[in-house]
Amino acid sequence: MNSTRIIKFLTLTLISGALLAIPRPPDLGIGSYILYEPSTKKIIVSFNENESVEPASLTKLMTSYVVADYLKDEFISLEDNPRVSVKAWQTPGSKMFIREGTNVKVSDLIKGMIIQSGNDASVALAEHIAGSEENFVYLMNEYAVELGMKNSNFNNATGLPDPENVTSALDLAILTSAIIEDFPDHYKIYSEKTFTYGGITQGSRNRLLWRDDIFDGGKTGYTKNAGYCLVGAAKRDDMRLIAVVLGSENDKRFNDVTLLMNYGFKYFSKEKRIVKDEPLSSIKVIAGVEDEVFVGANDDVILTLPKDIELEYSLILPDQVLAPVIAGDIVGSVKAVDAEGNILAEEDLIYLSSIDELGFFERLFEIIWNWIVSLFS
Repeated sequence: MNSTRIIKFLTLTLISGALLAIPRPPDLGIGSYILYEPSTKKIIVSFNENESVEPASLTKLMTSYVVADYLKDEFISLEDNPRVSVKAWQTPGSKMFIREGTNVKVSDLIKGMIIQSGNDASVALAEHIAGSEENFVYLMNEYAVELGMKNSNFNNATGLPDPENVTSALDLAILTSAIIEDFPDHYKIYSEKTFTYGGITQGSRNRLLWRDDIFDGGKTGYTKNAGYCLVGAAKRDDMRLIAVVLGSENDKRFNDVTLLMNYGFKYFSKEKRIVKDEPLSSIKVIAGVEDEVFVGANDDVILTLPKDIELEYSLILPDQVLAPVIAGDIVGSVKAVDAEGNILAEEDLIYLSSIDELGFFERLFEIIWNWIVSLFS
């Protein structure tokens, strides 16, 4: 009664029109890049995505994440008005143009950091949270570990040149998706095109915001060592994509991200292939008030897939079970497998209903009878 069976069946992908031939992904000819779907953690296109390199001002994405989390936990407030230190005022590179000895609201510093890419604003925020930029760096690295950023080590809050301040295309995709998921209100700032402080208006360096309405955020960066870097985030219908390019050229980086996004949205889709609690099979029930019980997936199986792909599903289940059966208990598993035999997803199978056992004598008789039948089968 505890033997296991494997049921395999094919399900056809629903496609409007003819099947699309998936071409090779674009080869950007740059240091490293990735196209990433965050909810399914699908890497659609990548090259050297785990290589640790200097990310220039893309470092501010981590500074931004720490700031957003401190706001969420109410350790700081948007209305806080920290005093600008000499160090923050004198920080070189891109600036928000805050002045030493003045007080600037956290809400303004955040916009100065994100929209204007102000190094001075980044240091001011780091000092407000941790007392010093050096202390803030410890927080950055702790958050990186928690987020699973395995190729990162931060050594400043700005992205100014430092060989010990490194991350990777994959880690930046993970970080950007975390900002979008964990702090949606904070992420909205990344879509703002201009910010004015102290009578000085500066536009976002992210030209993607002007290219297409699908782009709703991202960050640029440049140093001589890092080259021109860009994170782009876009959403079309219910599919979100994040593209990261590192070590590109000034104008080319925007074309690089656009190429990746066009490829992803044209040839891939995010699909719910198995619906939670929908019956997938049934199992014979021994000594129960019902003769069979339906089973289904414990959770939805959502995958990012090429639009013309067909999958095979393998159900691993016992042939029969002994009552009582309790709804929600795990009884087996289902695997989604592609044509090459790669397991794309695996989910627990659960009983979809409860079945009580028969009375004592009826139960005993059925168990014995089922044993006798099994001897001759």
